[in-house]
Amino acid sequence: MKHTMKRYVPPEALVLLLVATVVLLPLASLGIYVYQKHQWAQNRLTDFEPRYARLAGLDANREALEQALGKAHAIEGWYLYSAEQDGTQTGNDAQQRIRSILSSAGMTVVSSQVLPAKDEKGIERIPLAVRAEGDIVSLQGALAGLAEQKPALLVDDMLVHAQGPANKGPQRLAAQFSLSVLRRGQP
Repeated sequence: MKHTMKRYVPPEALVLLLVATVVLLPLASLGIYVYQKHQWAQNRLTDFEPRYARLAGLDANREALEQALGKAHAIEGWYLYSAEQDGTQTGNDAQQRIRSILSSAGMTVVSSQVLPAKDEKGIERIPLAVRAEGDIVSLQGALAGLAEQKPALLVDDMLVHAQGPANKGPQRLAAQFSLSVLRRGQP
């Protein structure tokens, strides 16, 4: 019969093993946590890289963008009334300008009306309805005068028809205009 000997582990070794486990387990957990955070940060940096490149490109072209913005604001002034002016006041101002243009072209303004404004994506469209009478030459002059205005007077619709029987002189015309002016909305 063979005797097997039991191995005896000294208590100091068990204590040392227990202390090493207690110390190494939190360190291993901390290492895993730091590694996961590092991987997360790397992924975030990869996500941010295209955005950063776009922003760097915008920053490199800052001067050109500012010039383009200045030009856009200048062009905007050709078409839009300022937001500082009240919408009703803007409509009345446009109505007076239209009446003046048509009258100076030789047309007789029969009626004019400022209609309720419509908000379209931050820009207020103020429609106007105008009826006027005159001959073809005065109508051409009126249209040329309307086209030269700044801020622009937009002709949305125009209906022209002969008025009365044809005479030896120039034919009288009745014109009905649907016009609009644009005003920057309140910020």
